[in-house]
Amino acid sequence: MDLAVVESLDLNLDHGMSVLTGETGAGKSILLTALGLALGDRADSDYIRPGSKRAEINLEFDLTDALVAQKWLKENDLDDDQHCLIRRIISHEGPSKSYINNRPVTLQLLQQLSKNLVEIHGQHAHLKLLQPEEQRGLLDAFANTSALVNDIASLHQQWQTTNNKINNQLSDQQHFSERTELLQFQLHELQQLDLEHFDYEKINSEHGRLANIEQILSTGQEQLHNLFENEQQSAIAIINQSLTKLSPLLDIAPELEDITILLTDAQLQVSEASQSLNRFLEAQEIDPQKLLDLEEQLGLIHTLCRKHAISPEEIPLKAEQLGTELNTLIENDNQIEHLKTTLNDLESHYHLLADNLTEQRQKGAIELQAIITSIIKNLGMDHGEFMIECTPLPTHTLSAHGKENITFLISANPGLPAKSITKIASGGELSRISLAIQVATSHDKTIPTMIFDEVDSGIGGGVAEIVGQRLRQLGEKRQVICVTHLPQVASQSHHHLFVSKEHSIDVTASSITALTTAQRIKEIARMLGGVTITEQTLAHAEEMLQGNS
Repeated sequence: MDLAVVESLDLNLDHGMSVLTGETGAGKSILLTALGLALGDRADSDYIRPGSKRAEINLEFDLTDALVAQKWLKENDLDDDQHCLIRRIISHEGPSKSYINNRPVTLQLLQQLSKNLVEIHGQHAHLKLLQPEEQRGLLDAFANTSALVNDIASLHQQWQTTNNKINNQLSDQQHFSERTELLQFQLHELQQLDLEHFDYEKINSEHGRLANIEQILSTGQEQLHNLFENEQQSAIAIINQSLTKLSPLLDIAPELEDITILLTDAQLQVSEASQSLNRFLEAQEIDPQKLLDLEEQLGLIHTLCRKHAISPEEIPLKAEQLGTELNTLIENDNQIEHLKTTLNDLESHYHLLADNLTEQRQKGAIELQAIITSIIKNLGMDHGEFMIECTPLPTHTLSAHGKENITFLISANPGLPAKSITKIASGGELSRISLAIQVATSHDKTIPTMIFDEVDSGIGGGVAEIVGQRLRQLGEKRQVICVTHLPQVASQSHHHLFVSKEHSIDVTASSITALTTAQRIKEIARMLGGVTITEQTLAHAEEMLQGNS
Protein backbone atom coordinates (compact mmCIF):
# COMPACT_ATOMS: atom_id res chain seq x y z
CA MET A 1 0.00 0.00 0.00
CA ASP A 2 2.31 2.80 1.34
CA LEU A 3 -0.37 5.38 0.56
CA ALA A 4 -0.38 8.57 2.65
CA VAL A 5 -0.65 7.41 6.30
CA VAL A 6 -1.45 3.78 5.45
CA GLU A 7 1.54 1.44 5.40
CA SER A 8 -0.41 -1.69 4.46
CA LEU A 9 -4.03 -2.77 4.41
CA ASP A 10 -5.76 -5.98 3.38
CA LEU A 11 -9.51 -5.44 3.45
CA ASN A 12 -12.30 -7.76 2.34
CA LEU A 13 -15.52 -5.85 1.66
CA ASP A 14 -18.52 -8.16 1.72
CA HIS A 15 -21.81 -7.97 -0.14
CA GLY A 16 -24.42 -5.76 1.45
CA MET A 17 -24.05 -2.44 3.24
CA SER A 18 -20.71 -1.70 4.93
CA VAL A 19 -20.10 1.47 6.93
CA LEU A 20 -16.82 3.13 7.84
CA THR A 21 -16.78 5.20 11.00
CA GLY A 22 -14.13 6.76 13.19
CA GLU A 23 -13.01 10.01 14.71
CA THR A 24 -12.63 13.01 12.43
CA GLY A 25 -9.18 12.90 10.89
CA ALA A 26 -8.72 9.17 11.54
CA GLY A 27 -8.19 8.54 7.86
CA LYS A 28 -11.55 7.41 6.51
CA SER A 29 -10.97 9.43 3.37
CA ILE A 30 -7.75 7.50 2.66
CA LEU A 31 -9.72 4.37 1.79
CA LEU A 32 -11.82 6.31 -0.70
CA THR A 33 -8.69 7.99 -2.03
CA ALA A 34 -7.13 4.56 -2.56
CA LEU A 35 -10.27 3.31 -4.31
CA GLY A 36 -10.36 6.40 -6.51
CA LEU A 37 -6.71 6.03 -7.50
CA ALA A 38 -7.10 2.33 -8.27
CA LEU A 39 -10.14 3.14 -10.41
CA GLY A 40 -8.32 5.71 -12.53
CA ASP A 41 -8.15 9.05 -10.69
CA ARG A 42 -5.17 11.22 -11.58
CA ALA A 43 -2.23 10.62 -9.27
CA ASP A 44 1.14 12.09 -8.37
CA SER A 45 3.98 11.17 -6.05
CA ASP A 46 2.53 13.26 -3.19
CA TYR A 47 0.25 10.31 -2.43
CA ILE A 48 3.21 8.06 -1.59
CA ARG A 49 3.82 7.42 2.12
CA PRO A 50 6.88 9.34 3.39
CA GLY A 51 9.99 7.18 3.24
CA SER A 52 8.54 4.82 0.62
CA LYS A 53 9.59 4.47 -3.02
CA ARG A 54 6.14 3.77 -4.36
CA ALA A 55 2.49 3.17 -3.49
CA GLU A 56 0.63 0.16 -4.81
CA ILE A 57 -3.12 -0.46 -4.68
CA ASN A 58 -4.84 -3.71 -5.65
CA LEU A 59 -8.58 -4.24 -6.09
CA GLU A 60 -10.16 -7.62 -6.72
CA PHE A 61 -13.75 -7.89 -7.92
CA ASP A 62 -16.10 -10.85 -8.15
CA LEU A 63 -17.88 -10.23 -11.46
CA THR A 64 -20.69 -12.74 -11.01
CA ASP A 65 -23.30 -9.95 -10.99
CA ALA A 66 -21.34 -7.48 -13.14
CA LEU A 67 -22.42 -8.58 -16.62
CA VAL A 68 -21.57 -5.26 -18.28
CA ALA A 69 -18.04 -5.35 -16.86
CA GLN A 70 -17.66 -8.98 -18.02
CA LYS A 71 -18.67 -7.99 -21.53
CA TRP A 72 -16.27 -5.04 -21.55
CA LEU A 73 -13.36 -7.21 -20.44
CA LYS A 74 -14.06 -9.77 -23.16
CA GLU A 75 -14.33 -7.10 -25.85
CA ASN A 76 -10.94 -5.75 -24.79
CA ASP A 77 -9.29 -9.19 -24.40
CA LEU A 78 -8.75 -8.64 -20.67
CA ASP A 79 -11.18 -11.21 -19.21
CA ASP A 80 -10.21 -13.83 -16.64
CA ASP A 81 -13.24 -15.98 -15.74
CA GLN A 82 -15.46 -14.23 -13.19
CA HIS A 83 -12.69 -12.29 -11.48
CA CYS A 84 -11.08 -8.94 -12.13
CA LEU A 85 -7.84 -7.76 -10.57
CA ILE A 86 -6.95 -4.08 -10.86
CA ARG A 87 -3.48 -2.87 -9.86
CA ARG A 88 -2.23 0.73 -9.78
CA ILE A 89 1.38 1.66 -9.01
CA ILE A 90 2.43 5.23 -8.20
CA SER A 91 6.15 5.98 -8.02
CA HIS A 92 8.44 8.97 -7.63
CA GLU A 93 9.93 8.25 -11.04
CA GLY A 94 7.78 8.51 -14.14
CA PRO A 95 4.02 8.21 -14.60
CA SER A 96 1.82 5.75 -12.73
CA LYS A 97 1.22 2.26 -14.11
CA SER A 98 -2.13 0.47 -14.42
CA TYR A 99 -2.90 -3.22 -14.81
CA ILE A 100 -6.09 -5.19 -15.40
CA ASN A 101 -5.78 -8.93 -14.76
CA ASN A 102 -1.98 -8.51 -14.74
CA ARG A 103 -1.95 -6.92 -18.19
CA PRO A 104 -0.73 -3.32 -18.55
CA VAL A 105 -3.40 -0.87 -19.72
CA THR A 106 -3.74 2.85 -20.31
CA LEU A 107 -5.38 5.07 -17.73
CA GLN A 108 -8.20 5.68 -20.20
CA LEU A 109 -8.97 1.96 -20.46
CA LEU A 110 -8.89 1.62 -16.67
CA GLN A 111 -11.37 4.48 -16.33
CA GLN A 112 -13.68 2.87 -18.89
CA LEU A 113 -13.78 -0.38 -16.91
CA SER A 114 -14.18 1.42 -13.58
CA LYS A 115 -17.42 3.06 -14.71
CA ASN A 116 -18.92 -0.43 -14.94
CA LEU A 117 -17.67 -1.52 -11.51
CA VAL A 118 -18.00 1.30 -8.99
CA GLU A 119 -20.12 4.41 -8.61
CA ILE A 120 -18.92 6.98 -6.07
CA HIS A 121 -21.22 9.58 -4.53
CA GLY A 122 -18.98 12.16 -2.86
CA GLN A 123 -19.52 14.60 -0.03
CA HIS A 124 -20.42 17.35 -2.48
CA ALA A 125 -22.86 15.35 -4.58
CA HIS A 126 -25.60 17.85 -3.69
CA LEU A 127 -23.51 20.64 -5.25
CA LYS A 128 -22.96 18.62 -8.41
CA LEU A 129 -26.72 18.13 -8.53
CA LEU A 130 -27.13 21.85 -9.21
CA GLN A 131 -25.54 21.46 -12.63
CA PRO A 132 -28.04 21.10 -15.53
CA GLU A 133 -26.01 18.36 -17.22
CA GLU A 134 -26.03 16.32 -13.98
CA GLN A 135 -29.82 16.59 -13.73
CA ARG A 136 -30.21 15.57 -17.35
CA GLY A 137 -27.81 12.65 -16.87
CA LEU A 138 -29.68 11.36 -13.82
CA LEU A 139 -33.00 11.38 -15.66
CA ASP A 140 -31.48 9.65 -18.68
CA ALA A 141 -29.90 7.00 -16.46
CA PHE A 142 -33.25 6.37 -14.75
CA ALA A 143 -35.19 6.34 -18.04
CA ASN A 144 -32.58 4.01 -19.58
CA THR A 145 -31.99 6.40 -22.48
CA SER A 146 -28.20 6.74 -22.23
CA ALA A 147 -27.58 4.73 -25.43
CA LEU A 148 -30.14 6.87 -27.28
CA VAL A 149 -28.50 10.04 -25.95
CA ASN A 150 -25.11 8.84 -27.23
CA ASP A 151 -26.59 8.16 -30.68
CA ILE A 152 -28.12 11.64 -30.75
CA ALA A 153 -24.84 13.24 -29.67
CA SER A 154 -23.03 11.37 -32.45
CA LEU A 155 -25.63 12.46 -35.02
CA HIS A 156 -25.39 16.03 -33.82
CA GLN A 157 -21.60 15.95 -34.23
CA GLN A 158 -21.96 14.65 -37.80
CA TRP A 159 -24.61 17.29 -38.53
CA GLN A 160 -22.41 20.06 -37.12
CA THR A 161 -19.38 18.91 -39.13
CA THR A 162 -21.42 18.74 -42.33
CA ASN A 163 -23.02 22.12 -41.69
CA ASN A 164 -19.62 23.70 -41.07
CA LYS A 165 -18.34 22.29 -44.37
CA ILE A 166 -21.30 23.81 -46.22
CA ASN A 167 -20.85 27.19 -44.55
CA ASN A 168 -17.12 27.19 -45.27
CA GLN A 169 -17.69 26.39 -48.93
CA LEU A 170 -20.43 29.00 -49.25
CA SER A 171 -18.21 31.63 -47.65
CA ASP A 172 -15.54 30.74 -50.21
CA GLN A 173 -17.99 31.04 -53.09
CA GLN A 174 -16.68 34.45 -54.25
CA HIS A 175 -13.12 33.20 -54.10
CA PHE A 176 -14.21 30.06 -55.92
CA SER A 177 -15.76 32.03 -58.80
CA GLU A 178 -12.75 34.29 -59.21
CA ARG A 179 -10.28 31.42 -59.01
CA THR A 180 -12.31 29.30 -61.45
CA GLU A 181 -12.42 32.09 -64.02
CA LEU A 182 -8.67 32.67 -63.72
CA LEU A 183 -7.88 28.97 -64.08
CA GLN A 184 -10.14 28.63 -67.10
CA PHE A 185 -8.45 31.63 -68.77
CA GLN A 186 -4.94 30.41 -68.01
CA LEU A 187 -5.76 26.89 -69.20
CA HIS A 188 -7.24 28.28 -72.42
CA GLU A 189 -4.04 30.25 -73.06
CA LEU A 190 -1.90 27.15 -72.68
CA GLN A 191 -4.22 25.00 -74.75
CA GLN A 192 -3.66 27.32 -77.75
CA LEU A 193 -0.28 25.63 -78.07
CA ASP A 194 -1.86 22.32 -79.11
CA LEU A 195 -0.48 20.67 -75.98
CA GLU A 196 -1.28 17.17 -77.20
CA HIS A 197 1.42 17.51 -79.88
CA PHE A 198 3.51 20.15 -78.15
CA ASP A 199 7.27 19.78 -78.86
CA TYR A 200 9.19 22.95 -78.06
CA GLU A 201 12.49 21.58 -79.36
CA LYS A 202 10.92 20.78 -82.75
CA ILE A 203 9.18 24.17 -82.97
CA ASN A 204 12.37 26.02 -82.12
CA SER A 205 14.38 23.97 -84.61
CA GLU A 206 11.91 24.52 -87.46
CA HIS A 207 11.83 28.24 -86.76
CA GLY A 208 15.63 28.37 -86.91
CA ARG A 209 15.65 26.58 -90.29
CA LEU A 210 13.02 28.86 -91.88
CA ALA A 211 14.65 31.97 -90.46
CA ASN A 212 17.93 31.00 -92.19
CA ILE A 213 16.54 29.36 -95.35
CA GLU A 214 18.31 31.69 -97.81
CA GLN A 215 21.68 31.03 -96.22
CA ILE A 216 20.94 27.30 -96.24
CA LEU A 217 20.02 27.34 -99.96
CA SER A 218 22.95 29.54 -100.95
CA THR A 219 25.55 27.56 -99.04
CA GLY A 220 24.05 24.26 -100.04
CA GLN A 221 24.04 25.11 -103.74
CA GLU A 222 27.62 26.33 -103.51
CA GLN A 223 28.78 23.11 -101.89
CA LEU A 224 26.82 20.97 -104.32
CA HIS A 225 28.73 22.74 -107.14
CA ASN A 226 32.04 22.12 -105.34
CA LEU A 227 31.28 18.47 -104.69
CA PHE A 228 29.81 17.39 -107.99
CA GLU A 229 28.69 19.91 -110.58
CA ASN A 230 32.04 21.62 -111.37
CA GLU A 231 33.44 19.34 -114.08
CA GLN A 232 37.07 20.45 -113.60
CA GLN A 233 37.43 21.41 -109.91
CA SER A 234 34.69 19.48 -108.08
CA ALA A 235 35.65 16.89 -105.48
CA ILE A 236 34.23 14.10 -107.61
CA ALA A 237 36.25 15.30 -110.68
CA ILE A 238 39.49 15.42 -108.66
CA ILE A 239 38.91 11.88 -107.30
CA ASN A 240 38.16 10.62 -110.82
CA GLN A 241 41.39 12.15 -112.11
CA SER A 242 43.39 10.50 -109.31
CA LEU A 243 41.89 7.09 -110.06
CA THR A 244 42.57 7.55 -113.80
CA LYS A 245 46.26 8.26 -113.17
CA LEU A 246 46.85 5.64 -110.40
CA SER A 247 45.02 2.66 -111.86
CA PRO A 248 47.57 1.98 -114.71
CA LEU A 249 50.37 1.80 -112.13
CA LEU A 250 48.86 -1.14 -110.22
CA ASP A 251 50.77 -3.71 -112.31
CA ILE A 252 54.12 -2.19 -111.49
CA ALA A 253 53.20 -0.93 -107.98
CA PRO A 254 50.69 -3.33 -106.37
CA GLU A 255 51.02 -1.41 -103.10
CA LEU A 256 48.71 1.29 -104.64
CA GLU A 257 45.75 -1.11 -104.67
CA ASP A 258 44.58 -0.19 -101.14
CA ILE A 259 44.76 3.49 -102.05
CA THR A 260 42.70 3.04 -105.19
CA ILE A 261 40.11 1.10 -103.20
CA LEU A 262 39.81 3.99 -100.73
CA LEU A 263 39.51 6.48 -103.57
CA THR A 264 36.78 4.34 -105.17
CA ASP A 265 34.87 4.35 -101.85
CA ALA A 266 35.34 8.11 -101.57
CA GLN A 267 34.02 8.44 -105.13
CA LEU A 268 30.84 6.60 -104.15
CA GLN A 269 30.36 8.53 -100.86
CA VAL A 270 30.89 11.93 -102.48
CA SER A 271 28.41 10.95 -105.19
CA GLU A 272 25.82 9.85 -102.59
CA ALA A 273 26.43 12.96 -100.49
CA SER A 274 25.94 15.14 -103.53
CA GLN A 275 22.68 13.40 -104.40
CA SER A 276 21.38 13.76 -100.81
CA LEU A 277 22.37 17.42 -100.72
CA ASN A 278 20.60 17.96 -104.03
CA ARG A 279 17.43 16.31 -102.78
CA PHE A 280 17.55 18.40 -99.58
CA LEU A 281 17.92 21.65 -101.54
CA GLU A 282 15.09 20.73 -103.87
CA ALA A 283 12.84 20.10 -100.87
CA GLN A 284 13.53 23.48 -99.31
CA GLU A 285 11.29 26.42 -99.97
CA ILE A 286 10.95 29.90 -98.60
CA ASP A 287 7.62 30.18 -96.61
CA PRO A 288 7.25 33.66 -95.06
CA GLN A 289 3.78 32.88 -93.62
CA LYS A 290 4.87 29.72 -91.83
CA LEU A 291 7.88 31.59 -90.46
CA LEU A 292 5.52 34.29 -89.16
CA ASP A 293 3.28 31.66 -87.54
CA LEU A 294 6.24 30.04 -85.82
CA GLU A 295 7.49 33.39 -84.55
CA GLU A 296 4.04 34.13 -83.09
CA GLN A 297 3.93 30.68 -81.50
CA LEU A 298 7.37 31.11 -79.95
CA GLY A 299 6.41 34.57 -78.73
CA LEU A 300 3.33 33.10 -76.99
CA ILE A 301 5.43 30.31 -75.48
CA HIS A 302 7.98 32.72 -74.05
CA THR A 303 5.27 35.06 -72.75
CA LEU A 304 3.51 32.19 -70.95
CA CYS A 305 6.81 30.95 -69.55
CA ARG A 306 7.52 34.36 -68.03
CA LYS A 307 3.95 34.59 -66.73
CA HIS A 308 4.09 31.24 -64.94
CA ALA A 309 7.84 31.34 -64.17
CA ILE A 310 8.52 28.06 -65.93
CA SER A 311 10.68 26.75 -68.76
CA PRO A 312 9.11 25.91 -72.18
CA GLU A 313 9.51 22.18 -71.46
CA GLU A 314 7.33 22.55 -68.31
CA ILE A 315 4.31 23.96 -70.18
CA PRO A 316 2.41 20.61 -70.51
CA LEU A 317 2.91 19.85 -66.79
CA LYS A 318 1.70 23.34 -65.84
CA ALA A 319 -1.42 22.87 -67.94
CA GLU A 320 -2.06 19.54 -66.20
CA GLN A 321 -1.72 21.17 -62.77
CA LEU A 322 -4.13 23.97 -63.67
CA GLY A 323 -6.62 21.44 -65.03
CA THR A 324 -6.44 19.36 -61.84
CA GLU A 325 -7.04 22.41 -59.63
CA LEU A 326 -9.94 23.53 -61.82
CA ASN A 327 -11.57 20.08 -61.66
CA THR A 328 -11.15 20.02 -57.88
CA LEU A 329 -12.87 23.39 -57.52
CA ILE A 330 -15.73 22.27 -59.75
CA GLU A 331 -16.09 19.04 -57.77
CA ASN A 332 -16.14 21.00 -54.51
CA ASP A 333 -18.83 23.24 -55.90
CA ASN A 334 -20.89 20.21 -56.85
CA GLN A 335 -20.24 18.74 -53.41
CA ILE A 336 -22.27 21.49 -51.73
CA GLU A 337 -25.47 19.98 -53.09
CA HIS A 338 -24.39 16.54 -51.94
CA LEU A 339 -23.59 17.95 -48.47
CA LYS A 340 -26.98 19.62 -48.29
CA THR A 341 -28.65 16.31 -49.05
CA THR A 342 -26.55 14.62 -46.36
CA LEU A 343 -27.43 17.41 -43.90
CA ASN A 344 -31.15 16.93 -44.53
CA ASP A 345 -30.83 13.18 -43.99
CA LEU A 346 -28.97 13.75 -40.71
CA GLU A 347 -31.60 16.23 -39.54
CA SER A 348 -34.42 13.79 -40.31
CA HIS A 349 -32.67 11.00 -38.42
CA TYR A 350 -31.90 13.38 -35.55
CA HIS A 351 -35.52 14.46 -35.19
CA LEU A 352 -36.68 10.85 -35.25
CA LEU A 353 -34.33 9.87 -32.41
CA ALA A 354 -34.80 13.11 -30.47
CA ASP A 355 -38.60 12.78 -30.53
CA ASN A 356 -38.22 9.24 -29.21
CA LEU A 357 -35.89 10.54 -26.49
CA THR A 358 -38.37 13.26 -25.53
CA GLU A 359 -41.14 10.69 -25.14
CA GLN A 360 -39.00 8.39 -22.98
CA ARG A 361 -37.75 11.29 -20.86
CA GLN A 362 -41.27 12.51 -20.19
CA LYS A 363 -42.37 9.03 -19.11
CA GLY A 364 -39.27 8.61 -16.97
CA ALA A 365 -39.73 12.07 -15.44
CA ILE A 366 -43.26 11.24 -14.28
CA GLU A 367 -42.11 8.01 -12.66
CA LEU A 368 -38.92 9.41 -11.15
CA GLN A 369 -40.52 12.51 -9.66
CA ALA A 370 -43.14 10.33 -7.94
CA ILE A 371 -40.45 8.07 -6.43
CA ILE A 372 -38.30 11.00 -5.26
CA THR A 373 -41.31 12.82 -3.81
CA SER A 374 -42.14 9.71 -1.78
CA ILE A 375 -38.58 9.42 -0.52
CA ILE A 376 -38.16 13.08 0.49
CA LYS A 377 -41.43 12.91 2.42
CA ASN A 378 -39.92 10.02 4.38
CA LEU A 379 -36.79 12.12 4.84
CA GLY A 380 -38.61 14.78 6.83
CA MET A 381 -39.93 16.99 4.03
CA ASP A 382 -43.57 16.09 4.76
CA HIS A 383 -45.04 18.53 2.26
CA GLY A 384 -42.26 18.37 -0.29
CA GLU A 385 -43.11 17.86 -3.94
CA PHE A 386 -40.35 17.03 -6.40
CA MET A 387 -40.91 17.74 -10.09
CA ILE A 388 -38.94 17.33 -13.29
CA GLU A 389 -39.54 19.92 -15.99
CA CYS A 390 -38.76 19.08 -19.62
CA THR A 391 -38.61 22.47 -21.34
CA PRO A 392 -38.62 22.30 -25.18
CA LEU A 393 -35.81 24.09 -26.94
CA PRO A 394 -36.63 26.50 -29.82
CA THR A 395 -38.12 24.57 -32.76
CA HIS A 396 -35.17 24.84 -35.12
CA THR A 397 -32.47 24.29 -32.49
CA LEU A 398 -30.45 21.09 -32.77
CA SER A 399 -28.77 20.25 -29.48
CA ALA A 400 -26.28 17.50 -28.73
CA HIS A 401 -28.45 16.35 -25.81
CA GLY A 402 -31.90 16.36 -27.41
CA LYS A 403 -34.83 18.71 -27.80
CA GLU A 404 -35.34 19.80 -24.20
CA ASN A 405 -33.62 21.15 -21.13
CA ILE A 406 -34.12 19.17 -17.93
CA THR A 407 -34.70 21.06 -14.69
CA PHE A 408 -35.26 19.59 -11.21
CA LEU A 409 -37.87 21.56 -9.24
CA ILE A 410 -39.00 21.41 -5.62
CA SER A 411 -41.94 22.78 -3.71
CA ALA A 412 -41.12 22.52 -0.01
CA ASN A 413 -44.45 23.73 1.34
CA PRO A 414 -48.11 23.54 0.21
CA GLY A 415 -49.31 26.43 -1.91
CA LEU A 416 -45.84 27.55 -2.88
CA PRO A 417 -44.87 27.33 -6.55
CA ALA A 418 -42.17 24.86 -7.46
CA LYS A 419 -38.73 26.37 -7.87
CA SER A 420 -35.50 25.09 -9.32
CA ILE A 421 -33.46 23.20 -6.72
CA THR A 422 -30.66 25.70 -7.45
CA LYS A 423 -32.73 28.26 -5.49
CA ILE A 424 -33.09 26.13 -2.36
CA ALA A 425 -31.57 28.04 0.55
CA SER A 426 -31.32 25.14 3.01
CA GLY A 427 -28.28 22.95 2.60
CA GLY A 428 -30.00 20.25 4.65
CA GLU A 429 -32.95 20.14 2.27
CA LEU A 430 -30.64 19.98 -0.72
CA SER A 431 -28.67 17.14 0.89
CA ARG A 432 -31.86 15.18 1.48
CA ILE A 433 -33.08 15.75 -2.07
CA SER A 434 -29.66 14.72 -3.40
CA LEU A 435 -29.68 11.54 -1.35
CA ALA A 436 -33.25 10.78 -2.42
CA ILE A 437 -32.27 11.15 -6.07
CA GLN A 438 -29.19 8.97 -5.65
CA VAL A 439 -31.26 6.25 -3.98
CA ALA A 440 -34.09 6.50 -6.53
CA THR A 441 -31.79 6.35 -9.54
CA SER A 442 -29.69 3.47 -8.25
CA HIS A 443 -32.19 0.59 -8.39
CA ASP A 444 -31.97 -0.09 -12.13
CA LYS A 445 -28.23 0.35 -12.45
CA THR A 446 -25.96 -2.56 -13.37
CA ILE A 447 -22.99 -1.22 -11.39
CA PRO A 448 -22.31 -3.75 -8.57
CA THR A 449 -20.64 -1.41 -6.05
CA MET A 450 -21.83 1.97 -4.76
CA ILE A 451 -19.86 4.21 -2.43
CA PHE A 452 -21.43 7.02 -0.39
CA ASP A 453 -18.96 9.43 1.19
CA GLU A 454 -20.72 11.39 3.95
CA VAL A 455 -23.70 12.09 1.70
CA ASP A 456 -25.82 12.13 4.87
CA SER A 457 -24.21 15.33 6.16
CA GLY A 458 -26.68 17.98 7.24
CA ILE A 459 -29.36 15.55 8.44
CA GLY A 460 -30.02 13.76 11.71
CA GLY A 461 -32.62 12.23 14.00
CA GLY A 462 -35.42 10.21 12.46
CA VAL A 463 -34.44 11.39 8.99
CA ALA A 464 -31.00 9.88 9.45
CA GLU A 465 -32.58 6.57 10.43
CA ILE A 466 -34.64 6.54 7.24
CA VAL A 467 -31.52 7.37 5.22
CA GLY A 468 -29.83 4.36 6.81
CA GLN A 469 -32.81 2.18 5.95
CA ARG A 470 -32.68 3.30 2.33
CA LEU A 471 -28.96 2.58 2.08
CA ARG A 472 -29.51 -0.83 3.66
CA GLN A 473 -32.22 -1.54 1.06
CA LEU A 474 -29.68 -0.74 -1.66
CA GLY A 475 -27.27 -3.11 0.04
CA GLU A 476 -29.72 -5.97 -0.33
CA LYS A 477 -29.14 -5.94 -4.10
CA ARG A 478 -25.55 -4.72 -4.41
CA GLN A 479 -22.45 -3.84 -2.46
CA VAL A 480 -22.82 -0.49 -0.66
CA ILE A 481 -19.96 1.23 1.16
CA CYS A 482 -20.84 4.26 3.25
CA VAL A 483 -18.62 6.68 5.18
CA THR A 484 -20.77 8.26 7.90
CA HIS A 485 -20.75 10.13 11.20
CA LEU A 486 -24.37 9.24 11.98
CA PRO A 487 -25.11 6.39 14.40
CA GLN A 488 -28.58 6.00 12.86
CA VAL A 489 -26.93 5.15 9.53
CA ALA A 490 -24.10 3.05 10.98
CA SER A 491 -26.53 0.89 12.95
CA GLN A 492 -28.35 -0.07 9.74
CA SER A 493 -25.30 -1.63 8.10
CA HIS A 494 -24.60 -5.29 7.51
CA HIS A 495 -20.90 -4.76 8.23
CA HIS A 496 -19.14 -2.14 10.34
CA LEU A 497 -15.52 -1.04 9.77
CA PHE A 498 -13.74 1.21 12.23
CA VAL A 499 -10.94 3.55 11.13
CA SER A 500 -8.37 4.61 13.70
CA LYS A 501 -5.09 6.50 13.67
CA GLU A 502 -2.00 5.68 15.71
CA HIS A 503 0.91 8.01 16.35
CA SER A 504 4.52 7.12 17.03
CA ILE A 505 7.58 9.30 17.25
CA ASP A 506 8.32 9.20 13.54
CA VAL A 507 5.19 7.94 11.84
CA THR A 508 1.43 8.40 11.83
CA ALA A 509 -0.52 5.38 10.56
CA SER A 510 -4.20 4.63 10.00
CA SER A 511 -5.75 1.18 10.25
CA ILE A 512 -9.19 -0.36 9.59
CA THR A 513 -10.79 -2.99 11.81
CA ALA A 514 -13.93 -5.04 11.20
CA LEU A 515 -15.99 -4.69 14.39
CA THR A 516 -17.68 -7.45 16.30
CA THR A 517 -21.17 -6.90 17.68
CA ALA A 518 -19.79 -5.82 21.05
CA GLN A 519 -17.35 -3.45 19.39
CA ARG A 520 -20.13 -2.04 17.23
CA ILE A 521 -22.16 -1.23 20.34
CA LYS A 522 -19.23 0.76 21.77
CA GLU A 523 -18.60 2.58 18.48
CA ILE A 524 -22.25 3.53 17.99
CA ALA A 525 -22.37 4.63 21.62
CA ARG A 526 -19.34 6.84 20.93
CA MET A 527 -21.12 8.30 17.93
CA LEU A 528 -24.21 8.92 20.07
CA GLY A 529 -22.60 10.22 23.24
CA GLY A 530 -19.34 11.79 22.26
CA VAL A 531 -16.50 11.81 24.83
CA THR A 532 -18.41 10.45 27.82
CA ILE A 533 -20.13 7.13 27.18
CA THR A 534 -22.73 6.15 29.81
CA GLU A 535 -24.52 2.91 30.45
CA GLN A 536 -27.61 4.56 29.04
CA THR A 537 -25.75 5.43 25.85
CA LEU A 538 -24.51 1.84 25.51
CA ALA A 539 -28.04 0.53 26.06
CA HIS A 540 -29.35 2.90 23.39
CA ALA A 541 -26.65 1.76 20.97
CA GLU A 542 -27.44 -1.91 21.63
CA GLU A 543 -31.13 -1.21 21.10
CA MET A 544 -30.42 0.47 17.77
CA LEU A 545 -28.40 -2.53 16.61
CA GLN A 546 -30.97 -5.05 17.74
CA GLY A 547 -33.71 -3.15 15.99
CA ASN A 548 -31.84 -3.43 12.70
CA SER A 549 -30.59 -6.99 12.96
